Amino acid sequence: MHRRNFIFSSLALGALPLAQSQASTLNMPAWANLFREAGVSGCMAVLDARRGAQTLRVADGPRTQRRYSPASTFKIPHSLFALDAGLLRDEFQVIPWDGVQRSIPAWNQDQTLRSAMRNSTVWVYERFARELGAAKEADYLRRLDYGNAEVDGAQPFWVEGDLAISAVEQIAFLKRLYLNELPFQVTHQRLVKDVMVGAAGPDWLLRAKTGWTGRLGWWVGWVEWPEGPVFFAMNMDTPRRLQDLPQRQALVRAALQTLKAWPETL
Repeated sequence: MHRRNFIFSSLALGALPLAQSQASTLNMPAWANLFREAGVSGCMAVLDARRGAQTLRVADGPRTQRRYSPASTFKIPHSLFALDAGLLRDEFQVIPWDGVQRSIPAWNQDQTLRSAMRNSTVWVYERFARELGAAKEADYLRRLDYGNAEVDGAQPFWVEGDLAISAVEQIAFLKRLYLNELPFQVTHQRLVKDVMVGAAGPDWLLRAKTGWTGRLGWWVGWVEWPEGPVFFAMNMDTPRRLQDLPQRQALVRAALQTLKAWPETL
């Protein structure tokens, strides 16, 4: 399946002049109503790039420009850092478990890049951070122009520390990843996109990553269609903690359905 995913991505990429135009912005009051009806505060940015279009649609436009901790959405660029630095060879390399029992059972075993992304295994990325060191992390972040590129504060810096990024900046990052335009080897960018796949159908792929600080939830990614990708980045407050988390995917699904950009079978 993964080989087909790479081919599908390349075909879609070749059909779109994504890098050649600027997006116009359209406010979506109906999407803001989705948040109100769900009883949560948050925002969403969606870049519909199908057929070469460049329309950025937003719910709560000011908040989409506000920076927040990326939480586990940072696993996307962090995986690229680990590959580039040689901490990982590929998605098959075993990352040995340290034997510490943690609250999520799936974390209490050896990992690979694929399982660490799927299970959002925090200790794997904490290990990457220690091996890379703060100076190397900061250098990578500046090269990516990722949010405020800060690695200071409490650790892990992408959850409790000073690193912060906006929903609109998440979209810009994801678009560059889709286009293989990040300052990393194309093979590494394709690999990270492959381990981001969450679901697939005959003519679509969903590549995405959740994040949660305990107070703020994210879902970012894109749906890949033959006509091109539809990128999304949403964040929301989670005062009810775990009870609020399912709203991340539900709100994105509801918004993309209004654009006929969400798979009917998902």
